[in-house]
Amino acid sequence: MKYSVITFGCRVNQADSLGFEEELIAAGARPSAPNSADVVIVNTCSVTATADQGARQTIRRVARDNPAARIVVTGCYATRRPDEVAALPNVVRVVDNDVKPALVSLLLRQQRDDEHESTQTSAERFGEGDGSCGARLEPGLAGRTAFTLRAQTGCAEPCAYCIIPSTRGTPRSVPIGSLLVEIERVVGAGFKEIALTGVHLGSYGRDLSPAVELADLLRDASRVASRHDVLLRVSSLEPMDCSAAVVELVAACDHIAPHFHLPLQHASDRVLSAMRRPYTIDYYASLVAGIRRRIPHASIGSDVIVGFPGENDADFAMLADYLRDSPLTHVHVFPYSDRPGTAAAVMLNKVPGALIRERAQRARDLGRCLSNRFYDSQVGTHHRGLTIDDGTMAVTGNYLKVRIPPGRRRNEWIDVRITSHHDGQLLAG
Repeated sequence: MKYSVITFGCRVNQADSLGFEEELIAAGARPSAPNSADVVIVNTCSVTATADQGARQTIRRVARDNPAARIVVTGCYATRRPDEVAALPNVVRVVDNDVKPALVSLLLRQQRDDEHESTQTSAERFGEGDGSCGARLEPGLAGRTAFTLRAQTGCAEPCAYCIIPSTRGTPRSVPIGSLLVEIERVVGAGFKEIALTGVHLGSYGRDLSPAVELADLLRDASRVASRHDVLLRVSSLEPMDCSAAVVELVAACDHIAPHFHLPLQHASDRVLSAMRRPYTIDYYASLVAGIRRRIPHASIGSDVIVGFPGENDADFAMLADYLRDSPLTHVHVFPYSDRPGTAAAVMLNKVPGALIRERAQRARDLGRCLSNRFYDSQVGTHHRGLTIDDGTMAVTGNYLKVRIPPGRRRNEWIDVRITSHHDGQLLAG
């Protein structure tokens, strides 16, 4: 069987899709482009209306280009609107997020049923005997050099704009011991960077018995990483969850990347309150300023939403003023769109679409200035980087993507010196 996996959205989805690929390869299935695959798994996002639309367009395109493809759809859009997804062309199964861990098992069971009906043997179908059956993972799987490891899923935060708690469920954490075993397995397969991720990663361990904290996981995982010379990267943390203990661990450990992603969402306390975000702009500004003082070379990214219901010119000016002078290094800008079923969807004083687009462009321009300022500050600095793609790019611990001279393979540690920056492109000597 030839398969293809298409992934939308967050790193949790990326981690889930890597799991699909591992299981399929272990069963002897072979990766393929969507236009020639027997089965296409589409792992969807539903954080915005644009994400839903992107998934629909992709499914229709796959069905058009590969009419024989059987399309299996999972993820947050599939969970939120299963009937809508099931009606799309060539979709043979819609898998809820709660059932997602069993997706490949369901798929292979259906495959065996099909084989029985057609009297075709498993070896003919899955390619047993060609050396692929029983294979597991290695760097480069799904085009990724780093391995994304899900430590937690689910969210109980009541953010007014977000549909994800209803599609991902309540927080559930993977015990530390299980994660350490998984890290050892991933290291044994040859991966040199592991990104720890979760839907609400900062809540890690609160649901376990006895309860633990994210800092406990990082402390134990960093010992394993140090022993194997592996880099741990922490994915997005809510500002209220980025504790002093976490910051100190990142500062003190060479095997935890100096890279933070801390969603701000807005710089107006009035808008933050309407969004049901449990912090103020002063709290956030103090947090990131403290990180910059403690770890001067750290990358600090953020998310902002523009055009939230009731956002006025003064609110947006507060956001623009903060971004302009902040120590952030990159910003993802999300134009607000209603998500049916959220509190924000029924709020009054909606911002006109044209004004949302204008504000989004202004915020993106500010974000580009912040990135360029950070890149300029890194010229002349030395870093350790991991080669990616064809070996002519490397990613540093503080999340710089650097063009390097050819001659390297993917997944090598190298020392780089940033020699120049031009229009978002960093070069190393």
